[in-house]
Amino acid sequence: MRAKLMSLFLLGLIRFLTGAQARWHGCPPKAEQRIYFANHQSHADLVMIWAALPHELRGITRPIAAKDYWTKTPFKQWITTAVFNAVYVERERTGDEDPLQPLFDALEHGDSLIIFPEGTRGNAEEPQPFKAGLYNLTCKFPEVVLVPAWINNVQRVMPKGEVVPVPILCSVTFGAPIQLEPGEERRAFLDRARLAVLALRDV
Repeated sequence: MRAKLMSLFLLGLIRFLTGAQARWHGCPPKAEQRIYFANHQSHADLVMIWAALPHELRGITRPIAAKDYWTKTPFKQWITTAVFNAVYVERERTGDEDPLQPLFDALEHGDSLIIFPEGTRGNAEEPQPFKAGLYNLTCKFPEVVLVPAWINNVQRVMPKGEVVPVPILCSVTFGAPIQLEPGEERRAFLDRARLAVLALRDV
């Protein structure tokens, strides 16, 4: 019950602060297994995409959360676990375990994912080069639909280093799905995926 109430509170708060406008430019919202991949400029990105999805998709879509940040306090850990049903990932490899294993497990379970292929938040107008995770997930799960997304203005709501949000109209634009082409090399695919996200900036 507490998680449901917090979910409703966060939806109302995010929509008040940002409008949380979802723009389905290249595909409709659909209950199929997807990986949404987007630019990353704020800790609010996770919440922004989650709030922009329709109710029926939020229940089957799990955002990726950096374990070291989102488990720092009991409240952060509770909200990412109970409310967002996030998948925790280690930003640094520890031991022999593949950092992507929690994502593999989620996809094998049939979940959809929200990921940020840059890996860390950036301050530039354009996304940083994408890391290999999106490519590795695509190679292992080629049937999962890859949907690019551009999050607009959210870095102004919660700038890096700030703790008090500022109301700013924001939107999430979802683009046409892409797929790994036969024989396409990793860097070529990642560069194309990054351009698919960047192309949504001016839509």
